[in-house]
Amino acid sequence: MDIRHYLDSTYLKTAEQAGVSYEKNFEVALGFVKEAIDEQFKLIMIRPDVVSVAKKMVMAAESMVLVGTVIDFPEGKSTVSEKLDEAAKAVTDGADELDFVIDYEAFKSGNSDKVREEVIRCTEFGLSHHKVVKWIIEVAALRPEQIVQLSALVKNTVIAHFKETNFADIFVKSSTGFYKTADGLPNGATVPAIILMLENASPLPVKAAGGVRTYEEAIEMVRLGVKRIGTSAAKAIAHHKEASGEY
Repeated sequence: MDIRHYLDSTYLKTAEQAGVSYEKNFEVALGFVKEAIDEQFKLIMIRPDVVSVAKKMVMAAESMVLVGTVIDFPEGKSTVSEKLDEAAKAVTDGADELDFVIDYEAFKSGNSDKVREEVIRCTEFGLSHHKVVKWIIEVAALRPEQIVQLSALVKNTVIAHFKETNFADIFVKSSTGFYKTADGLPNGATVPAIILMLENASPLPVKAAGGVRTYEEAIEMVRLGVKRIGTSAAKAIAHHKEASGEY
């Protein structure tokens, strides 16, 4: 197994979060793009402002690396129209994959209709532009039964409105990696959460994001059944080395 084929190498920090200037942070992001090209990862996942330059770098290198970005990140509270506007800009800039943060707070407050609407309209937009769409449900913000319910809600909405031939291009994704948890609890993918997602999102594929830091953890996720792994430690994982950092 070549673990690189599962890895979405990820850099999503803002300059403020990284404690550096915008220019320096942009430079760091481009370093991740170059690394993804050199290592032949499946995808490079970066913020929307980096997409255009990243796509140019990939094309110049004649690389097969896909360019992905996040939409309505990290809280997912925007209106459906705002999500669509952001997605349209990303597509224009050259993004191959769109990772939308679902409005998980709306879901938790009982507003499942808003969640259904954004899943339908944003997925429809992505597929109409031949893009892979992923729905980030933010497992650290959910109780186990809510992970089950939200995974199933995405699945059932997709099954009701899209063709089976599209299912492989519509993922349910665990985490942003930026959710603030209490008492040092994990804010990304955990084995119990991923198992619940796999059981309740199928036949949609699952992406484990956040918290996968070692080759052994990545292999465990693949053996469970995930199709993608989002991590800022992609190079360390690919080379069986210890990773530093958080995502």
